[in-house]
Amino acid sequence: MEPEKKENEIPLLNAHNKEEHRPSHTCEHIVNQTMIRLFGCGRSVSAHIERKKSKLDYRLDHCPTAEEVKQLEEAVNEVISRHLPITTEFITQEEAKGRFDMERLPEGASQTVRVVHVGDYDECLCIGSHVENTSEIGTFHIISHDWNEDKKIWRMRFKVG
Repeated sequence: MEPEKKENEIPLLNAHNKEEHRPSHTCEHIVNQTMIRLFGCGRSVSAHIERKKSKLDYRLDHCPTAEEVKQLEEAVNEVISRHLPITTEFITQEEAKGRFDMERLPEGASQTVRVVHVGDYDECLCIGSHVENTSEIGTFHIISHDWNEDKKIWRMRFKVG
């Protein structure tokens, strides 16, 4: 049986190993959801988020065309321009099953997990740091990308600001 939750009590979550650049990390959420919508893929399989530039890797069935890359950049910037609020909710792992991919939760993760919402555009389990509103992100720019044919991985490097 779960312990009784007191009002205004902040749940104890697993510690996070680093402080991301908040605008870039929040933008990662938008890019992930946009990739799902445009390409039907999952969220990034690897991410490295930094202030100067960040990279995301996606498992895809083809290398995106120049037109698709431009469409991705435009779609992400359109979402950013909506000035969506970033909010959180706390739920149990049991409540998260079937709603989220639980494979990335570390072994021994707390029973309480945090869901981060980017307006009504995206929601995912996350313990990272975020801006309060997408208006704080700035403009999203894809600065380079490449394709690994053998692994079917598309790597995209981006910056915001």
